[in-house]
Amino acid sequence: MLLENKIIMVTGAASPRGIGKATAKALAAQGAQVVILDLREQDAQAAAADLGAQHLGLACDVTDKTACVAAARATLERYGRIDGLVNNAGITQPVRTLEIGGKDFDAIVDVNLRGTLYMSQAVIPAMKEQNGGSIVCMSSVSAQRGGGIFGGPHYSAAKAGVLGLAKAMAREFGPNRIRVNSITPGLIQTDITGDKLTPEMRVEIIKGIPLGRLGDAADVANACLFLVSDLSSYLTGVTLDVNGGMLIH
Repeated sequence: MLLENKIIMVTGAASPRGIGKATAKALAAQGAQVVILDLREQDAQAAAADLGAQHLGLACDVTDKTACVAAARATLERYGRIDGLVNNAGITQPVRTLEIGGKDFDAIVDVNLRGTLYMSQAVIPAMKEQNGGSIVCMSSVSAQRGGGIFGGPHYSAAKAGVLGLAKAMAREFGPNRIRVNSITPGLIQTDITGDKLTPEMRVEIIKGIPLGRLGDAADVANACLFLVSDLSSYLTGVTLDVNGGMLIH
C-alpha cells in the first residue's frame, strides 16, 4: 500500500463523476484515510461513506479561510495528523474577455486560486510540526496554452496563478520537507464537461490528442496518487501534464 495510514484531504470531492471523487477513491485504495471536503456537508459525508467508515466528510467553502482552518482542525482532532492535501476544488465559466464582469472574475479567482491558498495555509502548520507533507494543486492545460475549451480567460488566469503559487510554496516550505506540486489536466470527462461536449466537438478535439482519447477522471486521480505518495519523494515545484499529449512543450 502506497499510502497506508496516511491522512489525505481532498477538496471538492463529492461530485460523483468528478476528479476529486476519483482521486479520493484512488487514495483510499492505496490505504489512505481520506477527508472529503465539499460545500454541502451531506454530500461530503455521503461521498466519504462510499469509501468506508474510516473516512471523513466535512463541509468546507474553500473561499472562507475560517472554514478551511476549521476543516483542518477537525481532521487533526479525528486523526492526529495531515499527510497530504489535494487542492481540487474549482469552478469554470465559458465567457470571452470582453464579457467578464467583476463578479465573474471574483468568483472564478476566489475558488480556484484563493481557495488553493487558504486550504494550503490551513494544513501547512500541521505539516511543519510533523516535518513533512505533500500538497497537490490542480491547475489546467488552459493555464499553459492560453485558454481552454470551456473556461474563459479569467479561468486561465486563475489556473496560471495556481502554478505560480505552488512553485512559490514549494520553494518556501521545502526546508520543512513539505512538497508542493501541480497537475495540469487536459480535457477530462466529468460532470462539468459531460453535457457540453457534442459528438462533433469530441471528434475534432481527439484529432489534436496524440494518445487518441479524452481523459478520464481516473487518469488525473492516478497522477495525484503519485504526487502524494513517496514515489515522488524528490519532486517539488513540478507541473505534471495529464493531457494525452494535447500540449507537448
